[in-house]
Amino acid sequence: MNKNLFFAGVGLASSCISVNAMGAGEKILSSPLPGSWYEADPGRLRGQIQQWMKAASVSERRPDAAPAAIVSPHAGYAYSGLTAAFSYKTLAGRKYDRVIILGPSHRVYLKNQICIPAAAGLQTPLGVVRTDSEVLRSLARLPFVKVDDSIHFNEHSVQIQLPFLQTACGGPFQIVPVVVGMMDNEAVRKAAQALSAHLTKSTLVVISSDFTHFGRAFGYTPFKDDFAKNIRKLDLDAFELIRPGNAVKFARYIQETGSTICGEAPIRILLEMLPRQAETVLLHYANSADDNGDYSHCVSYVAGAVYCSWTPAEKAADRILLPDADRLTLLKMARESIALVFKTRRSTPASQFSDRATDTVKRKMGCFVTLKIGDDLRGCIGEIEPFRPLYQAVTERAVDSAFRDPRFPQLTPEEFKRVEIEISALTPSRPVQSYREIEIGRHGMTITLNGRSAVFLPQVATEQGWNLEETLTSLSRKAGLAPDAWKSPDAKFSVFEAIVFRESDFRETER
Repeated sequence: MNKNLFFAGVGLASSCISVNAMGAGEKILSSPLPGSWYEADPGRLRGQIQQWMKAASVSERRPDAAPAAIVSPHAGYAYSGLTAAFSYKTLAGRKYDRVIILGPSHRVYLKNQICIPAAAGLQTPLGVVRTDSEVLRSLARLPFVKVDDSIHFNEHSVQIQLPFLQTACGGPFQIVPVVVGMMDNEAVRKAAQALSAHLTKSTLVVISSDFTHFGRAFGYTPFKDDFAKNIRKLDLDAFELIRPGNAVKFARYIQETGSTICGEAPIRILLEMLPRQAETVLLHYANSADDNGDYSHCVSYVAGAVYCSWTPAEKAADRILLPDADRLTLLKMARESIALVFKTRRSTPASQFSDRATDTVKRKMGCFVTLKIGDDLRGCIGEIEPFRPLYQAVTERAVDSAFRDPRFPQLTPEEFKRVEIEISALTPSRPVQSYREIEIGRHGMTITLNGRSAVFLPQVATEQGWNLEETLTSLSRKAGLAPDAWKSPDAKFSVFEAIVFRESDFRETER
């Protein structure tokens, strides 16, 4: 994506933060947007939003369900207010305890990072919205999370959603404001897993994003004629990729088309968070040039709603069961076990790390150890069934992945310096009655048929951008079966889940 689109205003001062005291030791950020991005007078602001929401015609496709997420634009209200009203009308009178707002960073370059505020609240003309301090404290402990009030003060994409939330939602709520940087697929997955830990039935996720920015000023002019038609198709094709909830395919579309959807990273995070049964509805589409007809410089706006029941990610839920300190210990043990083979030319004794093993890593669990150099797989071997302590499974399978994976030559000392170790600690497998019970992105899976079997870890499908049918077709091929063997009534399936962590998750292990 054109970096100029995001950071044209990087020279703006980041120190002019308006901070007010809420109470002892508490501070809030006063938004700089009133009077420019939207009305500064509370009465006129609320009245304008209510008028737009009244004018928005939203089909009651899900009258008994509250949206779990919405997509809303973030231009000045004069341009995108009516489109935003379509999203927020679906929230009218709904009660949410927590609202997670994800908006792109336009002025500060954040590489594979998200940013949260330290402030206890954000203020608009309609009052103060408190931040969820418990969630922010939890997120702040993660190595890819930056805490910076100045970034939030100068970033409009999150703030501009607040007056609409204050007008539409019925009852008090706390917010988790998140400014999202430029994210690769792995970073998106990490952010989604971290945020999924805080999803409840009363949580709303707001994705703040404008769609195509077209024109020379944006560095994006792929069309020479039929601007309105071509831009609309570009945007609606992108939205169609949001419906199935596949973050990798959406990312590929952005890359292939060069699309200037500024909130593409927040959208991808949402897609990683969505459960399989999510229903995404397009509510409204508009373009800033609809009124004046000048499509040589224009921005598109989309309103959408997502209906589902939030299911916290397994990795996030299992943080208590496998704390970060134990994850780091396991990664160090894995690396040391490979290093020991280079040094002694012998496998690691089972008791090698017993004095460093906590009660947690002494639990019997299955695991896979994956080695990668960059994006290239360099080895992956594991065991599904839990028959020995996790730390012993990890250290032995790390050595197997380095030296006994039949798909690759043995790891060399030079490669060892560059390789990254990833561990997937597995929950016990369980049989399922049908492949239809398999959830992509959550479940690892095995297929067994005619004496043949194969296994995929949960992350394989999401890394490849596969849907369930594509995943099962590849799994069948891996087992040496016909591509459609998974459709056989005799095929047996089991599923498991994984707590996935790698060395790059921990700053202190970066080499």
